[in-house]
Amino acid sequence: MSRVGKMPIAVPSGVTMEVAENNQVTVKGPKGTLSRVFPAEIKIEQKDGEIVLTRPDDEKRNKAMHGLSRALLHNMVVGVTDGFERKLEVNGVGYRAAKNGKTLTLTLGYSHPVELEDPEGIETVVDGQTIIVKGISKEAVGQHAAIIREKRPPEPYKGKGIKYAEETIRRKVGKTGKK
Repeated sequence: MSRVGKMPIAVPSGVTMEVAENNQVTVKGPKGTLSRVFPAEIKIEQKDGEIVLTRPDDEKRNKAMHGLSRALLHNMVVGVTDGFERKLEVNGVGYRAAKNGKTLTLTLGYSHPVELEDPEGIETVVDGQTIIVKGISKEAVGQHAAIIREKRPPEPYKGKGIKYAEETIRRKVGKTGKK
């Protein structure tokens, strides 16, 4: 029984939702517009300021799609009202991040600076040694943050690299001298 799928999604004021053919759902809000195609089996209805998703039967795939669809639709509603952000920290001597227009320039100990363009709908902000990735799509924000992090993941000995703000690095003990 899908507990997530059964929960209704509250629609805040200023947010409109439209369901087109092929279960194409478009959510419009103060921050922008998001659109996604949902599985055909899942029925999406808007009643009394809430969105309710229903499934035809208790088949395993339909149960999985029910919860997934509800979570994705909820993330779309939250994204167009509040937006999402992900914080990354740059740790290490000489490791820096700088923003120039839509280009994020990372100095990470390589022989060259690493330059990344902001994708459509995503904004990066550099505040000292912290990089903040903002946007209305949770999926796109998380993906761009992962791309930035993979340019120099944190290493376990000194903790140098780019890590998520809430991430803890499991540290290892380094080499010891001979006895």
